Amino acid sequence: MRQLFSLLLAATAAIAVADEPVVSFRRDVMPVLFRAGCNQGTCHGSSRGKDGFSLSLFGYDWKGDYFRLTQEIIGRRVNVAVPEESLLLLKATGAVPHTGGKRFDKKTAYYQTLRRWIEQGALSDAGDVPEPIAITLSPPKILFDGDAQPVQTRVMAQYSDGSSHDVTSLALYYSNNPSTAAIDQHGRVTSANRGDTYVFARFNRFTIGSEVIVLPSDADYKWSDPPAHNYIDELVFDRLQKLQLLPSALSDDETFLRRVYLDLTGVPPGVADYTRFIEDNRVDKRVRLIDALLESEDFTDMTTGLWAESVRLMGGGYTPVATDLKAAEAYYQWIKNQVKQNRPLDEFVYDQVTASGSNLNDGPTNLYTMLVHDVRFRPKNFAADFSQLFLGVQIQCAECHNHPFDRWTMDDYYGFVSFFTGITRKPGAEPREFYVFNKRQASPANHKVDGRPMAATVLGGAAPVDAQLDSRIALAKWLTSPENKLFARNSSNRIWARFFHRGLVEPVDDMRISNPPTNGPLLDELARRLVQYQFDQRQLIRDICNSRTYQLSSQPNATNQLDDRQFSRARLRRLRSDVLLDSIIKVTGWDRPFRNFPKGTKAIEFYPRTPGDTAQPLWFDDFLKTFGRSSRNSICACETKPEPTLSQTLHMLVGDNTNSAIRAGLVPQLLKQGKSPPGIIEELFIRCVSRKPTSDELAAMLDLVGDEVEGRAAYEDILWSLLNSTEFSFNR
Repeated sequence: MRQLFSLLLAATAAIAVADEPVVSFRRDVMPVLFRAGCNQGTCHGSSRGKDGFSLSLFGYDWKGDYFRLTQEIIGRRVNVAVPEESLLLLKATGAVPHTGGKRFDKKTAYYQTLRRWIEQGALSDAGDVPEPIAITLSPPKILFDGDAQPVQTRVMAQYSDGSSHDVTSLALYYSNNPSTAAIDQHGRVTSANRGDTYVFARFNRFTIGSEVIVLPSDADYKWSDPPAHNYIDELVFDRLQKLQLLPSALSDDETFLRRVYLDLTGVPPGVADYTRFIEDNRVDKRVRLIDALLESEDFTDMTTGLWAESVRLMGGGYTPVATDLKAAEAYYQWIKNQVKQNRPLDEFVYDQVTASGSNLNDGPTNLYTMLVHDVRFRPKNFAADFSQLFLGVQIQCAECHNHPFDRWTMDDYYGFVSFFTGITRKPGAEPREFYVFNKRQASPANHKVDGRPMAATVLGGAAPVDAQLDSRIALAKWLTSPENKLFARNSSNRIWARFFHRGLVEPVDDMRISNPPTNGPLLDELARRLVQYQFDQRQLIRDICNSRTYQLSSQPNATNQLDDRQFSRARLRRLRSDVLLDSIIKVTGWDRPFRNFPKGTKAIEFYPRTPGDTAQPLWFDDFLKTFGRSSRNSICACETKPEPTLSQTLHMLVGDNTNSAIRAGLVPQLLKQGKSPPGIIEELFIRCVSRKPTSDELAAMLDLVGDEVEGRAAYEDILWSLLNSTEFSFNR
């Protein structure tokens, strides 16, 4: 039957009109299927297809698509004898029932292209066909300044033979924020509410965006000309001026003090810290404070804890007998030493990527035991987590098809996986020990579509690495190279997010073309500076904390009250679960124990380390679990949850942790010191919220104390109210 169909195709092609252009399946037909939405994930491009018919997602497998169109149900989907009776045409035009509905009319160029292809014999392409190698979207920037007239965009595709074609009618379009600006199926952009966004066009495997800014039509705007402390402010302020936003005022000393302590050290300042800073009259006291905190042990603990969370460090969950506490501690202490020594970020990562040896004695080898919690090492899982952590690229989206929203192909994915196919975890002298090494000449990953062995190749690389070497060395050199913008941008974005509670790219681990930064020049400059600083993280952090942008007040003005993208004011940030708990501990002097950890351990230092922890972390700590500490079940940054819940409120109001902290002895200690009621109340305020009470607050608290000036109950009630205040649980 198939031979007969092939003969029919040849015969039909032979009688085609001689001067009629030949319709190419790859160049002409596939783009129509793409534009009509036939090969999208919601239609026939889904993993199971739709209504018994499957296409490759966004056309990554054109050979398979051609076979399914022409050979699976011969003469029905494509009928070369009577082209008009082809299901491909009948369903697309709504002539017969179609789950996807009508896709286009008979009068359209889409219909005519498909019909001509069928009339010419529905032939596959012989030989090489020019492939799209890039697309452009114009205009690259769109400004609506009181003008509501739609703007027509244009998409041009550049092909491998040097030609260019207008593919505006074949591209797909979408907006990141339709409430600011929308784009229709024809590429026309319309404005809505004030703000900024991106509109995107996708053609073939390429996605490109244009920035859209919508300004108010009746704004009486005048730039306030605040002084810039450094390059960060210059780039932020430039962006604000373009959007006609004014930055908020500079935060006061009390607000800044609490903010920088919580961000750098994970705990609020003590009373002595408060007094020393507030009474300091030097103009550079903020600079001095930042420098001091960056050298503190608390900064080391905070940064170590964040890294431990990022690499999913835990004491159980991946060995056959799950008694790997020593390995976890070896990794944790290695990270802590690197942070304490201010080891450059590139060297810090390089050592982990190339590590070999015992997981009990060689800390960085545990990157290969922690990142994927499994008895067996799984190269695909590890490659996905590795890419997401160190590059911010979710390469796993290209495992079964080309990445739907980025430039990565299946070739990129399997070439990257091949770096890890040789990773071996060999049992050591005791059950909890592994020797981690990379087997040279290991078989590479095989391409899912055609089974090709894919040599180890860096993302975006044109040539495979030298197979004679440990491929991880080549990977580490590429990863940490000053020329690798992916690594520098991802690292800078994550550092920025630590201090602003959102990245310039958000989420921080999803950096792709279709998710551009809110301030691209700023991210580029931060990445450039990080390289210039030879990957000294502290220097970049110093720049951020010294910027006026970081030190702005959270109090909005008339122009920026709706801004949550451009850092025109400080963002109210709910404290992480571990930072909140450590703050309670420091404020009250509570000697709070952590199961299986030595006395004096802080919440930020606490990680799951319980034998038998095979399904999920057994924190044995209701507070951390309730307040959204990362479960470390995946590499996703979303594992740490800042959203408030009713359970959290009840936990703070009546939970054992709050009550135990209050009863820890702070109030009796203050009473024993002979402090007056106003003095005790003032110290409680300074400890909890890093400020003195207002006159109204002090009067109300003194009324609460009344005549019981020597009793502890009223003061403990005041302490309870402060711990339960929004001001305490948020960094402002």
